[in-house]
Parts: sequence; structure tokens; C-alpha cells
Amino acid sequence: MSTRLQKVAIVIPCYNEEAGIAAVINGFDRVELARRGYELEVIVVDNNSTDRTAIVAHLAGAQVIRERTIGKGNALRTGFNNISQGTDYVVMLDGDATYDPKELVRLLEPLKNNFADVIIGSRLGGKMEAGAMPVFNRLGNWLYTMLVRHFYQTNVTDVLTGYFAWKQPVIESLTPHLKSSGFAIEMEMVTKMARMGYEIYSVPISYNPRSGESSLHPIRDGYRILKMFFKNLRWSPEPLQVPEIEATSEA
Repeated sequence: MSTRLQKVAIVIPCYNEEAGIAAVINGFDRVELARRGYELEVIVVDNNSTDRTAIVAHLAGAQVIRERTIGKGNALRTGFNNISQGTDYVVMLDGDATYDPKELVRLLEPLKNNFADVIIGSRLGGKMEAGAMPVFNRLGNWLYTMLVRHFYQTNVTDVLTGYFAWKQPVIESLTPHLKSSGFAIEMEMVTKMARMGYEIYSVPISYNPRSGESSLHPIRDGYRILKMFFKNLRWSPEPLQVPEIEATSEA
């Protein structure tokens, strides 16, 4: 009797990532993933790019969706809302080639084994290449992570990473609560998932210097991220309910 492959939806929000997006899409080891029981659906959300991001992504084999309202949060919600039926797991990673697609299995296995509902790839706890993250950004990430661990009581080691993996019911429940339009989206997701009672853990990952230019503004976006942290301290998921997550079977 054949075993059904578990479907993994990869959501990649992109704004002017022509330089790195093909490497990300082509970087997944589909043969190894299939051997382990997974099949991929790659969704690139082109966030109104002015370069050839959409063309390059399409030629690399991804499904390309356009989100014209600028902002990573806007692009990510559009990606979540376009995941096909029958998806078992949802993964987000950035399109700038800073994250290693071959490390995907490292994030999926704890979900498949029901160790967690959400897995976050930790750059701070992993292997960071020289020049991948400026010292100022690293200090900010460390501070935000410490604050979240203390005040939200969740055992994560990198709250601003761009590499997440979820069981599909978590995304179904979380998406209606997401309001952030920009780079505060990771902080919003982590803090709201903590308030919703999901089990969130981190695994170490690699982090490499990006391809192309970043649109992150450390001071401005750092303020918005900190504002999101404080805003969600009193947040409650009511009246929406957290769906029950069934144990995942390999059969």
C-alpha cells in the first residue's frame, strides 16, 4: 500500500529579490524530501516588486501571486490565504538566500513527530556566517528575544527570524488575527501564538549574507517591532478559538 506524501506549502514573501529568489526555490532537496515523505508547493508572493522577481520565480517553477500593497505582513497574509487544500505543514522563509532551503527537514521533523505546533529556525542559536547580520541588528534581535522569553514565557531563541514552520491548523487559526503590514509580522506571530497557547520551539539553522539590498530600516522598523511586543502583552485571541491539532500520522 502506498503512503501519501505529506504536503508542505512554502510561502516566500518577496520585494525586489531577483538576485536570490531562484537560489531559494531551486535549493530545496526535493528528492530527499520525497524520501522522507514530503511534497512541496512553493508560493512566491511578489510584493509589487520593481525588478524581475516575479519572472525569475516563475521560471524557477514557483507559483507566483501578486500582492500590490507593500509590506511583508501584507505579502505573508496573501500567501497564507492562497495555500491549497490538503496542506499538512506551512513554511515561511525569505527570498534573499540568507536561509538554507536544504535545512527544511530540520524544521519539519519536530512537527511530524508532534513535539511542537510551531518550529522557528534560530539564527542566534545556529551558525551565522561572517557579515550576515550587523552587530546592531544582532543586539536588537537578542534583546527582543530575551523580552519575549521573559514576558510571554515561550521557549524561543530568535523571535525575528524569517524561517518558520507550522502545522496547518495553526496557520488557519492564526491568520485572521494578523494585522501587521510590515516587518513587525514576526513579532506579531510569535507573541500571538504564545497567547493562543501553541507549543513553539526553536532549532538551530544557518544564516548567510543576503543577495541584493535589504528594505529593512533598523531604527524605524525596530520601533514598530517593540511597539508590537508591548501591544500584545494584553492581547487575547477571543472570540476566535484555537482548533484542535490531531496527532500527525505517517500513514
